[in-house]
Amino acid sequence: MDLKKLKVSIIGLGYVGLPLAVAFGKHRHVIGYDINSSRIEDLKENIDKTLETTEEELKNAKLLTFATNINDLANSNCFIVTVPTPIDSHNKPNLKPLIKATEQVAKILKTGDIVIYESTVFPGATEEICVPILEKISGLSFIDESKDHSEPGFYCGYSPERINPGDKEHRLSTITKVVSGSTPKITNLIDELYKEIITVGTYKAESIKVAEAAKVIENTQRDLNIALINELAMIFNKLGIDTNSVLEAAGTKWNFLKFYPGLVGGHCIGVDPYYLTHKAEEIGHEPLVILSGRKVNDQMSTYVSSTLIKKMIQSGIKVNNANILIMGLAFKENCPDIRNTKIVDIYDELISYDCIVDIYDPWVSPITAEEEYGISIIPEINNRYDAIIFAVAHREFAQMPISQILDFSKENHVIYDLKNILDKNISHLKL
Repeated sequence: MDLKKLKVSIIGLGYVGLPLAVAFGKHRHVIGYDINSSRIEDLKENIDKTLETTEEELKNAKLLTFATNINDLANSNCFIVTVPTPIDSHNKPNLKPLIKATEQVAKILKTGDIVIYESTVFPGATEEICVPILEKISGLSFIDESKDHSEPGFYCGYSPERINPGDKEHRLSTITKVVSGSTPKITNLIDELYKEIITVGTYKAESIKVAEAAKVIENTQRDLNIALINELAMIFNKLGIDTNSVLEAAGTKWNFLKFYPGLVGGHCIGVDPYYLTHKAEEIGHEPLVILSGRKVNDQMSTYVSSTLIKKMIQSGIKVNNANILIMGLAFKENCPDIRNTKIVDIYDELISYDCIVDIYDPWVSPITAEEEYGISIIPEINNRYDAIIFAVAHREFAQMPISQILDFSKENHVIYDLKNILDKNISHLKL
């Protein structure tokens, strides 16, 4: 098989799959597949509710078509799987979407086909979890360097996604793409394929496991660095020291890494470390440092809630039935993504204190918030509050005038700025 003969299909059209499908759709015929029929209908109308692609970008992907029936992909010979890999309530990998997608692909897999995974997994998952499913359902053999290549079979690859939701600077084409394949020739072919859409270049990992491991440690490293700063913030707050002032001073040294305190949610940083710790425990290693960092970051919502309640009590504000406004529900600024958002934990904590809590977020779909978390987002702010938490650094919030913020606040109030976006002239708590 050569590059020109590849017929590509993308399995899963979320934050990762759609930008990939759109990018390929400008260069070659590609099918975007998703089981969500309403999502497909939106995309056919050039509407992307994740806001990762624009109407113009969708229109320009003239070689991209969409499907909800897996049999419509039967003529494809290269399948790129980009489904979510979340964690369950016990912080264990939830591979159900990945397994389901693999089963679907296996039904139409043919000799010589390539299955490339982009979903974040623990090292070894592609060959230990996905390959056996592909073999069992398709009746074909997996071909790697240890197999007789004369046998009819299929190939696999792994190229970890590096999408950063809401980031308009670091886009798919401008982020180096790590690629790998089950044989050197397939690695080279996958590399050539991605080079069609990646302008900054690619990196060929020596094996699928190396590529899987590289992905999972990217976010584990960030998680640990943020955990350190979060713990320092707790210490400095007790000492009466402004954490951001300390970070600015320390940042004058050339090799100081600039991380900031905050909530760690989303589909990557708060999830990926658990994939690595799961595999570590499976092979008999106790990942003390990684789990300690996770513990610190997972408790930040409780820390924020308790700090706010204490300040309210100190300010003479009655906690029971206090009106509190949370500014933001998305897990990060300037995007509608609410996957694994830790603001929900703050909301639940404050409700447990018998507070009356409103959430305002102009970026998030009220329907999605209700479906995912049972939370009703207020359409506009028309109340006065005992306390306001600036939980997300949406540009609308950062640009909000002092007078407007004070209009939302009762005369005796507490404002808690988790993102360091407020004017220093406003009296407020900082994280």
